[in-house]
Amino acid sequence: MSGRTRPRVVLVGPPGSGKTAVGRLVAELLGCGCVETDREVEHAAGIPVAEVFVDVGEARFRELERQATLAALRTDGVVEVGGGAITDPEIRQALGEHVVVFLDVGISDAARRIGFDQSASMVALLPRRSWLKHMEVRRPLYAQVATWTVDTAGRSVQDVADQVVELVQGGSA
Repeated sequence: MSGRTRPRVVLVGPPGSGKTAVGRLVAELLGCGCVETDREVEHAAGIPVAEVFVDVGEARFRELERQATLAALRTDGVVEVGGGAITDPEIRQALGEHVVVFLDVGISDAARRIGFDQSASMVALLPRRSWLKHMEVRRPLYAQVATWTVDTAGRSVQDVADQVVELVQGGSA
């Protein structure tokens, strides 16, 4: 591999899959940093993600998300990619150059983990029916870019993070 900086692992998946919690723990276990692209969008916009989406519009949000994701993919450590970024062909192409773990989850676990009434996240915009509709489109895209898929249903953050680390370090689990 060249001396180019790149993430140790990129986590993708829908809201409620555990990307944030798992990503932080994986970074801790690997002894590296963690970049969450939604937080990078917030930093660039100066307002929370849900407000960017509503106040500035989806097109501007997606552009900020693309910029944040492509920049994050030039860092080291762990990168957590926002749930909708997978719909961007440029992001999917860029993910093809990385070790990507798709954290999969069903609606029951996602709803239990995050609820569908939190105003501080994108989930406020994704009630159950919409979440399911998004997943019909996104699940195949997540699978397309994934090096590995990890089912997070009914599992602890520690258990999932341990599996991700095992995959990254050993190549199979």
